[in-house]
Amino acid sequence: MPARDQVIRVNVESEEQILLLRALEQDTYWDLDFWLHPVNTEVPVDIRVPYSSLYAVKDYLRAHNIQFSVMISNLQVSHCKAQEAAEGRTAHNNGRNGIYSWMDGLVAAHPNLVTKEQIGTSYEGRPMYVLKFSTGGDKRPAIWVDSGIHSREWVSQATGVWTANKIASDYGTDASLTSLLKTMDIYLLILANPDGYVHSHTSDRMWRKTRSKNPGSMCRGVDPNRNWDAGFGGPGASTNPCSDSYHGPSPHSEIEVKNVVNLVKNHGNFKSFISIHAYSQLLMYPYGYTCNDALHAAELDSVGRSAVQKLSSLHGTTYKVGSICKIIYQASGGSIDWSYDLGIKYSFAFELRDTGRYGFILPANQIIPTASETWLALKDIMEYVRDHY
Repeated sequence: MPARDQVIRVNVESEEQILLLRALEQDTYWDLDFWLHPVNTEVPVDIRVPYSSLYAVKDYLRAHNIQFSVMISNLQVSHCKAQEAAEGRTAHNNGRNGIYSWMDGLVAAHPNLVTKEQIGTSYEGRPMYVLKFSTGGDKRPAIWVDSGIHSREWVSQATGVWTANKIASDYGTDASLTSLLKTMDIYLLILANPDGYVHSHTSDRMWRKTRSKNPGSMCRGVDPNRNWDAGFGGPGASTNPCSDSYHGPSPHSEIEVKNVVNLVKNHGNFKSFISIHAYSQLLMYPYGYTCNDALHAAELDSVGRSAVQKLSSLHGTTYKVGSICKIIYQASGGSIDWSYDLGIKYSFAFELRDTGRYGFILPANQIIPTASETWLALKDIMEYVRDHY
């Protein structure tokens, strides 16, 4: 990553400013990376600006009387500090095969509860493993949890690792979790986008998409959370292969998405589908592809509010709850819209810490506080699903 990139924040004040920022987003010349997109006057816009474009972009904003502040003045420095802090952590092992060998250790330590199942391979041939937590029985009612579908959201995969460890170690001592696992299974996919994750460690810390080749384009990758067969190709997804939100040539074109679709459909008894993202501190439910209310919106909203109350009880972290379209932006082709339309009522997506101070470069010392508070919310949702499915 070039040195001295900055992340700037715009607190949008009018519809006119939104249109001006959208024009900026469409302009590929300045190579801007929108961390939070221009949506409405209630949501700030965060933009990573390459050093080479800093003066031009700031001039553009000033010329249009758009107020901005610098959130991160030197992204390279922030990245190095976060990277150094994360190095040497067993689960991370610099983010690559360490997670797979750590999984083997977890299975070996808890052979009567945890199994590692390969659900397919990635575009570049990496195995995709789910950890299955089960006390026996075939195709029992189950809860799906995935993390890291967007590869640069590192606190997501780290939270997945911590959560797996927590489930394994608390079974038998935590009465609520133990009773849940007596009747239900939990499936946890920690690396939903393994190729992207490796690329974010080796080449481009800000890489978000898959690594598939796009015919006729120099730009690689598809946004795996715009690739599901749920309002595919609608608003909030791009037709441009160079865009971070490119939806791909067709629904489930990405093998990483297809692997999950196949497992969930073949299993046929998932009662909840939860996807973990970062950042913004939100707990969301369908829909993203439309702003119309889902049939069970009222119930999902109440489940979400209960969960974030539990979450905030640990460190006081505040979360907003709502449908994707209403709370963040319209986005088509997302996983929890797909799972909900498939009949999995309790479909939720988390956007973990923070609200933009660090954005995707959350310091490693926030991993455990983030994961432990998120666990309280996850557990609350799981208990509700157990009692109401």
